[in-house]
Amino acid sequence: MAKSIVKQKSYDFALRVIKLCTHLRQEKHFEIASQLLRSGTSIGANVEEALAGQSRKDFFAKMCIASKEARETNYWLRLIKDAGIFDKQKSQQLIEASEELIRILTSIVKTGSDNEQGM
Repeated sequence: MAKSIVKQKSYDFALRVIKLCTHLRQEKHFEIASQLLRSGTSIGANVEEALAGQSRKDFFAKMCIASKEARETNYWLRLIKDAGIFDKQKSQQLIEASEELIRILTSIVKTGSDNEQGM
């Protein structure tokens, strides 16, 4: 079986998000940590579900959800950076990682949408 790049990248990203959320909770930023943890780990969970999809339609629906979660995560990361509640350079690295996931997931979803229209 071929190795899934998006599966590995979303998993690695989730680990980074968990570490950031642990730090945010230690600094008493509970609400934003909860929001970020939910959306940031949901990306990989939806990718995993997509890879076990029962149909092409199911696969692309889950990838679409993962894409939306990646965009939400990017939003929370930008807020964290601009609010100055976490190191700006490390925040920017996470923002860039989320943008990479967004590009990958958008490409997957777009490919599925293009294939559906061509049928």
